[in-house]
Amino acid sequence: HVQLVESGGGSVQAGGSLRLSCTFSYTYNPYCMAWFRQAPGKEREHVGSIYVGNENTWYPDAVKGRFTISLDNAKNKLYLQMNSLKPEDTAMYYCAADLVCSDFVKDDSYTYWGQGTQVTVSS
Repeated sequence: HVQLVESGGGSVQAGGSLRLSCTFSYTYNPYCMAWFRQAPGKEREHVGSIYVGNENTWYPDAVKGRFTISLDNAKNKLYLQMNSLKPEDTAMYYCAADLVCSDFVKDDSYTYWGQGTQVTVSS
């Protein structure tokens, strides 16, 4: 069992930066963690994943070079540093975790989810 709580969302102008945090607690250590986002009327979109053991990361092209996932195991926190934000990055951002991770990038592979934090980027 893993519990996740996101924070750090807000409003920012295009070109700005935000850092999201996900504080997690667990009975069993998650194998992988990820960030997803969902804009109104759109499907949930993967924005990055990290393997907890070796901290290898993967990003889709839409955010590669702008977003960075990092993990602080001592503080039980997962971060998403977002730079050069664009209006199309506006969405609710969710932290997710799983103990098995059958597919690193698909949302249905993740069992545990936070409640989300809103990010709004204005032009």
